Amino acid sequence: MKSRIVACSLGNCVHVAGVLKFLRMAESVGYETIFLGAATLVDALLDAVEEYDPELIAVSYRLTPEVAGNLFEELREGLKARKLSHKRIALGGTPPVGEVGKQTGMFEVIFTGLEKPEEVLAYLRGEHVARLPEDFGTTLKARIEKRAPLPILRHHFGQPTVEATVAGAHRIAEARAVDVISIGPDQNAQEHFFRPDEMKPELDGAGGVPLRTPEDLRAIYEASRCGNYPLVRCYSGTCDLIQWAEVHVATIHNAWGAIPLCWYNTLDRRSNRPPEMSIAENIEAMRWYAERGIPVECNEAHHWSMRDAHDTIAVAAAYLGAYVCKSVGVQTYVSQYMFNSPATTSAAMDLAKMVAKVEMIEGLCDDTFEVIHQTRAGLLCFSPDPNVAKGQLAASTVLQLQLRPQIVHVVGFCEGDHAATVEDIIESCDIVRGVFRQSLAGMPDMRYDSVVQERKEELINEAHILLDALCALGDDAADPLTSPKVIARAIALGYLDAPHLCGNEWAAGKLATAPIDGAIRAIDPDTGKVLNESERLAVLRDASASEGDDK
Repeated sequence: MKSRIVACSLGNCVHVAGVLKFLRMAESVGYETIFLGAATLVDALLDAVEEYDPELIAVSYRLTPEVAGNLFEELREGLKARKLSHKRIALGGTPPVGEVGKQTGMFEVIFTGLEKPEEVLAYLRGEHVARLPEDFGTTLKARIEKRAPLPILRHHFGQPTVEATVAGAHRIAEARAVDVISIGPDQNAQEHFFRPDEMKPELDGAGGVPLRTPEDLRAIYEASRCGNYPLVRCYSGTCDLIQWAEVHVATIHNAWGAIPLCWYNTLDRRSNRPPEMSIAENIEAMRWYAERGIPVECNEAHHWSMRDAHDTIAVAAAYLGAYVCKSVGVQTYVSQYMFNSPATTSAAMDLAKMVAKVEMIEGLCDDTFEVIHQTRAGLLCFSPDPNVAKGQLAASTVLQLQLRPQIVHVVGFCEGDHAATVEDIIESCDIVRGVFRQSLAGMPDMRYDSVVQERKEELINEAHILLDALCALGDDAADPLTSPKVIARAIALGYLDAPHLCGNEWAAGKLATAPIDGAIRAIDPDTGKVLNESERLAVLRDASASEGDDK
């Protein structure tokens, strides 16, 4: 038999939005609810309690605190007279009414609107006294299940010193700000952790926390063992990825591995590994996680978009990353979708690009391969003006929720000015939670807008043309799409290319793109004419033939 809640707004209070929202949340976790309506007299409420014998009484009052105190006393006396004093009671109201309710000592819980939705759900599930890690979920999938129907929140964090990062991780966990803390090491650590003699001390703390020993990671993890016990993960490193993976799992119980396919090498100058070598090593790191049953994210597609590649390359790269992960045995794949990249992309074209990625990646799903969808705002889109940036964060999140993500990777609104502090993280996550309240139920489904659908189909068709071309480059490979040699050759020839790679000796660097009607399209650099993917690839084949394919 379902547990039952009897609820109303009390006395002369006619405001019912809050109590109805509470009842909807209760129904979502299995309660039977009985709503008595607005401005319910105490005697009428007590009559209903006697009739329905609920497990919980929920009352709301949003008017004058002094009047609330009189009503609460009347309710207390009525419960006592009818021998109902044992009943559990929850109160919803404004913060001043909550203070009056607290003074009476008669309410099991008081909600004032300042709570996170997951805190209300935890109360309804009987988890409001949870203090153990397993109460919140100790694996990614368990965490997602605990938070459903809300997405879990992830945020990057790394201060210029280990001490500040340890203290900040503790504060973030105590505030229950996020479900996943992603530790961001400085570039010295990412590239040279296992070869410290190659570090440049003058760059310590640039871009993240200067991790120098496994004990640094353990200290951050242990500091976060409080509050809501967030999962912890860390950047993969840009060299020695398997050694990094071993340290991450041993010290912070890495929630999932996030590894690019084509990057962290001489293309982005984040290590000295040439592309073919790095692609092979990155794939082996994916395999290492897969063999241990740990989820993997191939954060590939947005690296191309952040360098102004056209949308077709982004969609093909998203599929390619997922395909490679499946090929090495990854069973739980975390698929990340970075919106607002490039920043000139319109909302409709952004959504179309992401829906195309989703459709192609979900085509890989079967009994051996499942996908967890993760969205985020673009790192480079935020204004340095904090008020503008907060609006951008909210707007981006609204669009992201169209994908029904299980994870929202929150990017701090402050990123246009500085790396996120603890206060920035908490505020950014609160903004995103505010979007959840308004946008998770009853929103129109923008995915089926005709413009979005038309562009989605175009991108899927063009991505297949590009992937077929990659396959044709490696007719001697068992599977060209998983061959480091083939993928590196595709980069060298310009099949996979980006304007920002101009001048890089390991890439073609000849791609020209432009934002046209909100989409990022390939163009002829001399005439500005838009090139579809067949036309673009034909130009590359002609150039390769005339140059003798000597790259």
